[in-house]
Amino acid sequence: MPCLAGTRQVSGLGIGEHLLLEVDGSQKSGSGTILRLSVALASILKEPLHIHHIREKRPQPGLRPQHLEAVLTAAKICKAEVEGATLGSRELWFRPREIAGGELKAEIGTAGSIPMLIMTVLPICIFAKNPVKLHIIRGGTDVRNSPTINYVQYVMLRILKRMGIKALITVHRYGYYPKGMGEVTLEVWPSLKIEPIRLEEFGKVERLGGISVCTFLADRKVAERQAKAANEFLKIRGFEANIRVVNDRSNPLQKGSSIVLWAETDKNVLLGGDAIGELRKTSENVGREAAEKLYREIEAKATVDIHMADILIPYVALAKGSSTYFTREISDHLETNIWLAEKILGVKFKVTKIGN
Repeated sequence: MPCLAGTRQVSGLGIGEHLLLEVDGSQKSGSGTILRLSVALASILKEPLHIHHIREKRPQPGLRPQHLEAVLTAAKICKAEVEGATLGSRELWFRPREIAGGELKAEIGTAGSIPMLIMTVLPICIFAKNPVKLHIIRGGTDVRNSPTINYVQYVMLRILKRMGIKALITVHRYGYYPKGMGEVTLEVWPSLKIEPIRLEEFGKVERLGGISVCTFLADRKVAERQAKAANEFLKIRGFEANIRVVNDRSNPLQKGSSIVLWAETDKNVLLGGDAIGELRKTSENVGREAAEKLYREIEAKATVDIHMADILIPYVALAKGSSTYFTREISDHLETNIWLAEKILGVKFKVTKIGN
């Protein structure tokens, strides 16, 4: 199991020096994570950014609707000038100024991921002069290749709270592929200091929880079946989760479902695993998938799950002091985020393999 330790060092990119940050989006994973993190860190540093070959290694390179809206929303938050912000664009110039805060609105317009937009702007909002209230409409709360909105709410934000980050999510309407139409409000309060996080012991599992949601599928007992299948998988392995079942009616335009599970230990470890409903995928398979993901984390005795391992990188890099945690594997996104944080912030990460 790899152990990650991050240490903050003095960077050559001092705020106000106006050095141009040059980022090649084809490096490492060649994915949208490079764009999202580059824009966030440039905004915080108040340094102009030039990023090219955006999402070069993806089937449809360049800016997709969710990436475009993430850039434009970040620009609103930090009053940035932007060039190249058009659908399909592979090159972008982003010149941030003051992170003022206030009330803002974002509209994705497809089933593009609301959680991914949140992950782009949340680090920026922490450094705002005033609280930020961001109303996000017409997007996907629970879609492929993205954490679910309930994972963000019940796993990610709870872990970030331990680092002194105060944020709140309100789900007004769940949104699924292909229509989306999800609606969420994100509220963030400025943080004077980001605390490091040290999760060096797994401890003993004390409780498991979860939320199983279906939208306009109550007649088929989708949420109940997801929860039951998840618990059947876990019980065989000695665990049982207290899963809240939600038969949602918020979005009459798009039916769908999701489930998130989490495990808490006596050493302050919080692990998550989630899954979404899709066509030709049974509710039982959705529940089992989330349970399998969570069980893999528990079995490995990781201290953060595989999603959280890469999500934490910018916060660890910006924290005052060193952080340590264990993850069961080094994903492409984790490797990319480490590379980018070291490149832009001048921080140093040490990755050590422990056992197999």
